[in-house]
Amino acid sequence: MNDEPDRSGPDLDSEAASLDPEQGLIAVRALRVLADRLEEVHVRNARTKGWSWQAIADVLKVSRQAVHQKHFRD
Repeated sequence: MNDEPDRSGPDLDSEAASLDPEQGLIAVRALRVLADRLEEVHVRNARTKGWSWQAIADVLKVSRQAVHQKHFRD
């Protein structure tokens, strides 16, 4: 696992709405980590269900090469 604290729930909500730049930026980072985790789970799920790299890329609005490079595991 990583050393990132779990930043979901009410704390993330208040950090995202904070006028304190440090708290706001902490929330931005936590949201990026969450988005990356969600993408990984759903790309793996799509591949398991037979989706092509191109079909996944089309939904994510990125190139096939980008999604393949980011998620391909040997």
